[in-house]
Amino acid sequence: MAEALAGEGLDAKAALGLLAAAGSLGTALDLDFLLQKLGAAAEALLDSEASAIMLASDDRKRLSFKVASGEKGQVLKTMSLAVGEGIAGWVAQTRSPAVVNDARQDPRFAAEFDRTSGFVTRSVLCVPMVYHDEFVGVIEVLNRRSGPYTAEHAGLLSNLAAFAATTIAQTKAVAEGRNFFSHVLEVLCLAIETTRPNMDGHCLRSAKLARALGRALGVDEYQYRMLNYAGMLHDAGYIALGSPEFLADMGVLKAEEELHPVLSAKLLEGITMLEGALPMVLHHHERYDGTGTPDKLAGADIPLGARILAVVESVEEIRMVGLRGAELYERAVQEIRSGSGRSFDPKVAAAFVEMIEARSTSW
Repeated sequence: MAEALAGEGLDAKAALGLLAAAGSLGTALDLDFLLQKLGAAAEALLDSEASAIMLASDDRKRLSFKVASGEKGQVLKTMSLAVGEGIAGWVAQTRSPAVVNDARQDPRFAAEFDRTSGFVTRSVLCVPMVYHDEFVGVIEVLNRRSGPYTAEHAGLLSNLAAFAATTIAQTKAVAEGRNFFSHVLEVLCLAIETTRPNMDGHCLRSAKLARALGRALGVDEYQYRMLNYAGMLHDAGYIALGSPEFLADMGVLKAEEELHPVLSAKLLEGITMLEGALPMVLHHHERYDGTGTPDKLAGADIPLGARILAVVESVEEIRMVGLRGAELYERAVQEIRSGSGRSFDPKVAAAFVEMIEARSTSW
């Protein structure tokens, strides 16, 4: 790729610089962090004093400053401009690069932004960021230190902008997906907590305690994340118990509470983000001695996440009968100790007791 870029008129150093900048963008998952890296990369590549990145509004009628370097850059972040206004607005409107080496003499120059920021703009190179024909925003660099901006520099910045537009669009899509998923989880938790008495807060408490036990037992980051999901959603089957249509589709003739782990797993299957949580959900009513449900698994054959949830579920049941404070903690420790080796994995039970007695966690 470096050879191809050099063939477009870029020297090897510039080509390699562009590749390094593009690689750094690919590692950024947070949009604000990504934009900061993009601005810094553009300044370094084009030997410029400052940079600015403006993203388009949803209706594509305005540009808002997201990155503005310099002493008063933060002031610019509170400002926006209409598409068609200033050099950046012209670039947004035409989707064409602008190479301006005497900004004060250019009729498109919007001097009010300099007055607001205190920055003195001498030269500007601004290019559009476009992803699949969708306008994303513009990136500009200001005041090249070593001579004027050229069409070659515009090509270099345009290549970086193409990488950036793709990464920005993908990062925004991921963030929006996570936001949607988070809200769906909240709605599901509320629905679960309406199915039985005294379940207010049950889902989030279960997730919190499951995570704490997972950390104490040294689970990896993936298992930790799955424990969080399983802690929130392991009782989703109670929703299905109230749906005759769903039960009929599964061939279940009678709604029985002991079926809820199977129903929970059935409701959640097919959601890729939850795949690792399903075995935990399905088997959280197994007993360490092999007398549980649904498959009478025993010992290490029970997924560790399910063994953790078994402890969590048991102490949550104690809370649901109305115990609070010291009495709740005392009863919970007693319950888990007495069930160690029979209902509960001894290592999970010991981790719970240690945490509660040290008051290193609450739930």
